[in-house]
Amino acid sequence: MMSAFTHGLAEGDGGHPFQGYLLQPGDVMQVSVWKEPDLSRDLVVSPDGYISLPLVGMIAVTGKSVKGLNDEITLRLSEYIPDPSVTVSLLKAAGNLYYVVGKVNRPGQYPMLGPTSVLQALSMAGGMTTFASENQVKIIRPGQDEAIPFRYDDMADGENLEQNVILKSGDVVLVP
Repeated sequence: MMSAFTHGLAEGDGGHPFQGYLLQPGDVMQVSVWKEPDLSRDLVVSPDGYISLPLVGMIAVTGKSVKGLNDEITLRLSEYIPDPSVTVSLLKAAGNLYYVVGKVNRPGQYPMLGPTSVLQALSMAGGMTTFASENQVKIIRPGQDEAIPFRYDDMADGENLEQNVILKSGDVVLVP
């Protein structure tokens, strides 16, 4: 069985389940360039995962950290501006969502503002209903061929704690 950390890792992240927020379509950020007001602006990541800035052009940002984006903009601007001072700030994490569906009290889409485990997601959805199949919960991850199983009774008994995986953006917690 895979550990909780195996499912929550981004490739090359050094073994930690959450290395920082990764940008998603719909996120709102502010890019500020010191002494360059014409280059400073608020931006929304487009549905295809890009932003556009004068002099910089189009940048694919989906899956990048805020720091990574800051470094890339700084590098691109340095071709036109000597030693640019760039600050990228996340204003709204609107694109980092997970979904809880099925026999829960409040099914729907939820923002992931930090590391979120399956148990936390179920709690946000108001818990499971009386007729939920507690031991047949599945996490459906985009791009993955198999659903990740979750047995609530095991968690309640303090067993198989590794199944309480950290969710990723786009994950669906399915409670039959």
